[in-house]
Amino acid sequence: MTDQLSATAVSYRRITDNDAEAAHRLSLSVRWPHRLDDWRFMLRLGAGFVAEDDDGIVGTAMCWSHGTEFASLGMVIVDAARQGQGIGRKLMSMVMNELGNRNVLLHATEAGKPLYEKMGFKQTGEIHQHQGTVFKSPLMPLQPGERIRPLGSRDGARLAALGARAAGMPRNTVLAAMQDVAETVVIDRYDEVIGCAMLRRFGHGYAIGPVIAPDIDRAKALISHWTGTYGGAFLRIDVTGWSGLSPWLNELGLVQVDSVVAMVRGEAPLSDAGVRQFAVISQALA
Repeated sequence: MTDQLSATAVSYRRITDNDAEAAHRLSLSVRWPHRLDDWRFMLRLGAGFVAEDDDGIVGTAMCWSHGTEFASLGMVIVDAARQGQGIGRKLMSMVMNELGNRNVLLHATEAGKPLYEKMGFKQTGEIHQHQGTVFKSPLMPLQPGERIRPLGSRDGARLAALGARAAGMPRNTVLAAMQDVAETVVIDRYDEVIGCAMLRRFGHGYAIGPVIAPDIDRAKALISHWTGTYGGAFLRIDVTGWSGLSPWLNELGLVQVDSVVAMVRGEAPLSDAGVRQFAVISQALA
């Protein structure tokens, strides 16, 4: 009887900036590590919907457009007491209608995968979540003529182009926004930007990502820059399953604690073979 009454009492509407604190409380209730500022950043970039009852927000779902052909979907949360009432499915349907015919990317738990498959999503890979503290960071050599340096004031366009090549879709909006909240270093090869890595405050410490590089050795060099700079701090990085980085990260002290399934509805973006995204910005923003 309680479940029936609860189900009929839920209403839905668009999420607004004013929902940040309530959404943050909801994510904390399901043990997600996001800070209030993390929510504000995602709200600034995206759109979405909330489910609410007389006590407040009981569900969220958000999306972020990457150009006219692609989008990512995430922050799908339902209060534990409300799960099993169709709230998540309803929120997902509202977000998918918002995105129209775009190809949609998301990262799902194994438990959530069957629902997304019913909605037309198919698995394309995995994302491995690593976290921990690094006390001794290795020095990774670069090739002759290469150096790691901070992002310069005139590097914005080159960073956007690099991100688009690596992801196979436009990334200028999200990468420009990331520059307001993150530190960024690039690999410079004779004044050509061939790789980058960002680090920002997130959750219980700091998150590294995206990490974009031509190969695994340069990806390691970029990651080592941040693990050395922030030695002793709590760090998180979410790497692709194909990256080959997980064994090395485990040895470094960034232990794999979880994996999620990368999925797409429609066509997956095609990245440039010469540069790859080894670590994502976040499981929501991709």
